[in-house]
Amino acid sequence: MTTARSEAHGTAADAPQLCWRPGTEAAAFDPSGIIALAARVREPVHVVRGGHGDRAGYGLAVGGSLGPGAGHPLVGLVPPLYPEWLGDRGFAEAHGTRFPYVAGEMAGGIATTRMVMALARARLLGFFGAAGLDADRVERAVVELTSALGTAPNWGVNLIHSPAEPRLEWQVADLLLRHRVRRISASAFMELTPAVVRCAAAGLRLDGDGRVVRDTQVFAKVSRREVAQRFMSPAPEALVDALVRDGRLTAEQGRLARRVPVAEDVTVEADSGGHTDNRPLSVVLPELLALRDTLAARYGYTRPVRVGAAGGLGTPGAVAGAFALGAAYVVTGSVNQLAVESGVSQDARRLLAAAGVTDVAMAPAADMFEQGVRVQVLTRNTLFAARAGRLYDTYRRYRSLEEIPADTRRRLEREVFGAGLDEVWADTERYWRPRDPGQLDRAARDPRHRMALVFRWYVGNSSRWAIEGRPERRTDYQLWAGPSLGAFNGWVRGSPLADPARCTVTQIALNLLEGAAVLTRAHQLRTFGVPVPDAALSFRPRELA
Repeated sequence: MTTARSEAHGTAADAPQLCWRPGTEAAAFDPSGIIALAARVREPVHVVRGGHGDRAGYGLAVGGSLGPGAGHPLVGLVPPLYPEWLGDRGFAEAHGTRFPYVAGEMAGGIATTRMVMALARARLLGFFGAAGLDADRVERAVVELTSALGTAPNWGVNLIHSPAEPRLEWQVADLLLRHRVRRISASAFMELTPAVVRCAAAGLRLDGDGRVVRDTQVFAKVSRREVAQRFMSPAPEALVDALVRDGRLTAEQGRLARRVPVAEDVTVEADSGGHTDNRPLSVVLPELLALRDTLAARYGYTRPVRVGAAGGLGTPGAVAGAFALGAAYVVTGSVNQLAVESGVSQDARRLLAAAGVTDVAMAPAADMFEQGVRVQVLTRNTLFAARAGRLYDTYRRYRSLEEIPADTRRRLEREVFGAGLDEVWADTERYWRPRDPGQLDRAARDPRHRMALVFRWYVGNSSRWAIEGRPERRTDYQLWAGPSLGAFNGWVRGSPLADPARCTVTQIALNLLEGAAVLTRAHQLRTFGVPVPDAALSFRPRELA
């Protein structure tokens, strides 16, 4: 943005006033004209003085010519604004994308290979939702993605922290590196583990100019300062040394790991669906941006750590706000469940599409049930949150299944499980025996762990029932959602994105970004004193390319 002259201090008395002269279009001083010109974000727009009567003041103009003499006095010039230019331009350069935008991983394969491929082909970035899947299922997805997309840098796979299944975390990390997946999204980590540090350091090398190059980029999803600090700092020496001793890193990779942060893309996750601390983005993002700057100065990084924003981003206004706060890129999540490429069933999508901003609640998480970790889920037309909460309350109250009073047990079997606990335990054994028999060994020694596994049968299966579309289990669907899903539904109502057949993951992305650019331009013009109507701060979804 440039300003033609300072109204406060004026210019030299003999300096000619630069004026705008119309070409094929006249300047606009009326509300509808200002709205129309403000939306033309890909063109430079002139802020001019003029008008008559109650329309006198500042207006907008496009085209025409500039010069001294007759015309509308020029107040300022606002350059073009492309959605591609939002955020940090270095993000697109680093990851081979057109936009600073990521469609985040959604567990259980809800973020499908089809979704990741559609995003990659549109020069966006997406992560396959590997959390909750066994290693064989993840490997099949990775093989499919590498066959279709090769070594392109704008796609990746999720690595979720699995404190209850550390072997699975290692298996997934190993197969991602073996198949040379170049982008890995690390989520739900509370501490750095050997698996995630290995992913971050395994591709480190020096280029011809002696600069550290990363063949594998880790995106870290965080919501707490202490976790962000771990990912923004070099990996702990003890962890790196152990990986070198075990032959999982070379000595050179171990040395280079001391010069760079664990992750150069750190996503601040605010109030979101799924795992969340329910923190407002306007509070946590500035805090972690300041932390980034402190750590960059401390360690003397030669490349910046990019800090992105996730959680609560279901409308163009929310996306524009994230960029205004300083986000290098944005990450969307639960709204993408409504896309045609989503892995949830049509039945589940109908429930999600009916949600409002208040139709969410916190419920126990399947992967960290014993630790009391919770996820944010849909409550409209599903009783999962209440039923899972009953199970966690029972787990806290008793030390084993045998301690549960008979009448309480019968109610849980009838109202929650829909099956006898003995039947549930038999199914639980069948699940864990090939996946991780150590869980069964522990259950044999620890009756409380056996109870937790039984209760996790319900919490874990509830998301699978939603993915499969089991109508007899509709009231047990676990659907990850935050308030932004309701905001998204309100925004798209009556638009092409409300049509289940036309709501694609790329159209969601393009409309959010286009709308964010339109809203950003309107706010820029307001800073010049242009009377931009409130209607200019809305953007209706449409078909975009």
